[in-house]
Amino acid sequence: MPHLLLLHGALGHSDIFTPYLNTLSQYFTVHTPLFSGHGNLELPSEGISIEKYTQELSEYCEVNNLTDVFIFGHSMGGYAALCYAMKSPEHVNSVITLGTKFDWSEEQALKESKMLNPDVILEKIPQYAQLLESQHGSKWKQLLPAIADLMIDLGKNPPLENNLAMINIPIQIMVGDKDNMVTIEESSRVYRSLPNAKLAVLPDTKHPLDKVRPSLLLNLIKDFWNLS
Repeated sequence: MPHLLLLHGALGHSDIFTPYLNTLSQYFTVHTPLFSGHGNLELPSEGISIEKYTQELSEYCEVNNLTDVFIFGHSMGGYAALCYAMKSPEHVNSVITLGTKFDWSEEQALKESKMLNPDVILEKIPQYAQLLESQHGSKWKQLLPAIADLMIDLGKNPPLENNLAMINIPIQIMVGDKDNMVTIEESSRVYRSLPNAKLAVLPDTKHPLDKVRPSLLLNLIKDFWNLS
């Protein structure tokens, strides 16, 4: 069976893919790795960056001998997937991204990163703080500023910027029409910059993966990868 990697977003967890595993495992050997700092994985002492996560992806594929891998990435997972495809196109069959933010300016990154203050989250969205603690343990408070740094770093030096034309493999860029983090415009711009891409806009769909209707997403995945 071909291999499929399901990649979670920043502050996400591989648990979010549970509703999809039954269906997808009929077609693929499914892998749901965690990025460092997430779940039970420690935060690296040198901090995290999109380059670090791309390297982790590369090492995971090497260790598991994945040389023609299919990848689905949500949010930051999609960004890391495209960085890996740019770096090692010979190892990637194709990529689907959903809700991946591509327009990273320093100003944008600073705006996004200000929302990642543990004290503010505890005070204003205590149920989100609870979820983060249940997924990542007590280190969630260190993970937030580390992700903020990753965003600021992306704003200063977005690795995909001006390099999209190099990625020749089949790619489907997907975005929800009610995503308040990612615009249809930036998704469309990236789709047009890729030589072998499709674009899908999911109706009545917000950014978090647990707000996406599994039947809708599975139908789009099956259509793109010709699964019947």
